[in-house]
This record gives sequence, C-alpha cells and structure tokens, in this order.
Amino acid sequence: MDNHSNDNSARRYIAHVSILGTTQIHLRNPYIIAWWSAAFPGFGHLLLSKYLRGFVLFMWEVVVNIKCNLNFAMIYSFQGDIEKAKDILDTRWLLIYIPVYIFGIWDSYRTTVDMNKVYILAEHEEHRFNSFSIG
Repeated sequence: MDNHSNDNSARRYIAHVSILGTTQIHLRNPYIIAWWSAAFPGFGHLLLSKYLRGFVLFMWEVVVNIKCNLNFAMIYSFQGDIEKAKDILDTRWLLIYIPVYIFGIWDSYRTTVDMNKVYILAEHEEHRFNSFSIG
C-alpha cells in the first residue's frame, strides 16, 4: 500500500516508515526512560525503538544476573542471611554488571534527549515548510 508521497524536501522527519514498521518520534520524558532502564536494562531502549541496543542490554543483564547469582544473593539478604548472600555472590561478574547497568541508564537518558531535539527540529521545519507552501 503506497498511500504517502515523499518529496525529500525535509531534512528531519517525525516518522520513519520501513519494512519493519513505523517509528514515530515524539517528545518523551528522559527521566521516565532512564527509570525503565534502571528497572531492567534494555527496557528504556525498547521504548525508544532502539531494538538492537535494547535486546543486547536485556540479554546481557540476564546472562550476568545468572552468572553472578544476584537474585539468590538478594533473596538471602532479604531473609537476613548476609553471610550466605556474600558466599553465593560472584563478585567478578558483579563488577562487570555494574558499569553496563549504569551505561544502559545513561545511554537511554542521552538518547531520549537527542531524540527530543530531533523532534523539535522536525516539528519546527514542518511548520516552516507548511507556512511557505500555504502562502
């Protein structure tokens, strides 16, 4: 179905149509996206339609979480058995987990700010183009 035309007059577009689907750019709160990345690495990127980065961070978190026994250590610490939590936790994997976790939060925040700037520029350009074509 070819129901749109592209005259290539705009430098920035609010929507991108591809074979994989339609991605619309709209204003997002970067703190909300960063919070989703903090809840589970990769979720913020998936909300931004950055699927490759999102799935890589998602799978990285799952693998490292399993390797360092983070969930079991959390369960033991919640039960008050701190010594057992320290024994089961593999700190080498945990030290690999922390920078990637922080990177995921920072990158989703930074990407959201950049996408908001692109949206503002595209919207401004669309209004400017429409005002010239009407008059």
